[in-house]
Amino acid sequence: MRRCRPDGRDPVLPPIERRTRRAGAVVGYPHPATTTARRARVTDLAAAYARCRELNARHGRTFFLATRLLTPAQRPAVHALYGFARWADEIVDSGASTDPAGDLEQLEAQLADELAGRRTGHPVLAALVDTARRYSIDPVLFSEFLTSMRMDLTVTSYPDFAALDRYVHGSAAVIGLQLLPVFGTVVPRAEAEPSAAALGRAFQLTNFLRDVGEDLDRGRVYLPGDLLAAYGVDRELLVRCRRTGQVDQRVRRVLKHLVAHTMAVYREAELGVPMLRPVSRPCVRTALTLYREILDGIAAADYQVLDRRVVVPTSRRLAVAVPGFARALAARVTGR
Repeated sequence: MRRCRPDGRDPVLPPIERRTRRAGAVVGYPHPATTTARRARVTDLAAAYARCRELNARHGRTFFLATRLLTPAQRPAVHALYGFARWADEIVDSGASTDPAGDLEQLEAQLADELAGRRTGHPVLAALVDTARRYSIDPVLFSEFLTSMRMDLTVTSYPDFAALDRYVHGSAAVIGLQLLPVFGTVVPRAEAEPSAAALGRAFQLTNFLRDVGEDLDRGRVYLPGDLLAAYGVDRELLVRCRRTGQVDQRVRRVLKHLVAHTMAVYREAELGVPMLRPVSRPCVRTALTLYREILDGIAAADYQVLDRRVVVPTSRRLAVAVPGFARALAARVTGR
């Protein structure tokens, strides 16, 4: 019977299962009960990875498009990491949870159980822990992410860049660090980590600028308080701009400053692309290009983003992605 790859394509088995098959061809097959258990585990993992892929496809369209440039073997791991982040984010922001703090605590407890080998039946966590083991991802990175998610339940503003950076480290920089082992590097991993963290920060800062209005509706401001004060902007002015659809010149100046700051973070992140394995570079470069163009769209809209959401048009996403596909295929063939 063909085993399905976690993304629903060709068969792929965990390393332990592949070793068992090779050994079985020489020294005999494992005990039937053991074989059945392993088959059940592979089937469960396939369903778990498929669930993560579904979350990525539904909620992260630009990022999902970029993942198609990865090799088929890399994609399930990326979907698993995205699925975990999305699951926690839904607990915090969807409004569906009546006890988000308790649900986050339960999620962290279930993650600890999965990491300890105690299966919880949580499909996203099953895929996440399998990915973490395959790629030697430090579980501390998942704990730091959940710490920032808990901050969203109580913290509604940040007094300065230093405070915001502490939040962004857990909410985004660690995701860049989680993805780095999956992408692979041609330099020692530690050398590429600062750029990987910068890429996560750049994406998150872009989201803050794009979603100022939506975050206000949730009672949150992810713009440094001291910078707002320096330009004469406060929460009340932001709320008024959101309500009226009119952007005050003081708000424009703040947003322009933050767009320039975020562009500088992208430049730092871009230094890390050549450090990645060639097969991973088209994906990361495509995602970087498309997300950075959100900032271009904000500037083109004259920073009037509090009552609307700037998006990169589908035609432009495809115009960037199609050449990326060609580069990705070439890298798989040539290794360059």
